[in-house]
Amino acid sequence: MRNPFSPTSIFLLLLLLLLPVFLPLTQCSNIGLDENEDLIDQTCKQTPHYDLCLSSLQSNPDSSNADVKGLAKIMADILLSSATDALNYMEGLIKQAPEPELERSLAFCAELYIPVVKYTLPQAIDALTNGQYKFASYGISDAAKEADACEKKFSGGSTKSPISDRNSLVKSLSEVTVAILNILMKG
Repeated sequence: MRNPFSPTSIFLLLLLLLLPVFLPLTQCSNIGLDENEDLIDQTCKQTPHYDLCLSSLQSNPDSSNADVKGLAKIMADILLSSATDALNYMEGLIKQAPEPELERSLAFCAELYIPVVKYTLPQAIDALTNGQYKFASYGISDAAKEADACEKKFSGGSTKSPISDRNSLVKSLSEVTVAILNILMKG
């Protein structure tokens, strides 16, 4: 006797039976993503550099299910990465600096960035993780101050800063992160 149900017809029957179960789950997960996109947008609107905030957070896959504290942590990590990149770039330029004045200015900047990258930002990120937002804000704002101090080192001399873009990015990321921490401190 021949089986009236082929494997394809069984599969289609199961699919039709299970579709009502799984369809609402997929709709809920889309709603969650939309809500988190709204959280990112609302958070970034409260920062001084909306576009930088938005692009930074949207480029990080962990942002899609983060709360405000998680967004602050992601921004702090991006800041640390940017400051580390700036320091590495400076150290590379120091080795190639054709002029003693440029070498001295870059060395000065590297001396400002080393403690920020090795101590200040990692401690601030730990404080953020532990809910110590004021201490975290203080450490993160220090990155902006050091980037400014580095840039000022070039303003009086005859040599143009080869790291202006990096200093500007570190300062802006710091300001965004501090603004998000301020949201957390307001509760």
